[in-house]
Amino acid sequence: MAWVLLAGAIIFEVFGTVMLKVSEGFTRMLPAIGVVAGYILSFGLLGLALRNIGLSTAYAIWAGVGTVGVAIVGVVVFGENLPWLGVVGIALVVAGVVLLNFAVPH
Repeated sequence: MAWVLLAGAIIFEVFGTVMLKVSEGFTRMLPAIGVVAGYILSFGLLGLALRNIGLSTAYAIWAGVGTVGVAIVGVVVFGENLPWLGVVGIALVVAGVVLLNFAVPH
């Protein structure tokens, strides 16, 4: 169940960050509300997941997968350019999360 909560936290983090872009600097009310709601739900679910998942593991996965998710949304939805160095950077984030999970005892 903790992993489902962490997955939900990641989804709401990505949602909140996307709404941050859509809110155009908090000038659009509904997307601005989406930012606040997304982050509140994300942190709430992350907090619940931390009851059963170690802090370093949960936070690395939350931040890393969220970063990758936002980058993908940026490219797919907003047509942002992702140069090859950006792809390498994303791969390094994923590799870092994987290595941390192998390094931290569960």
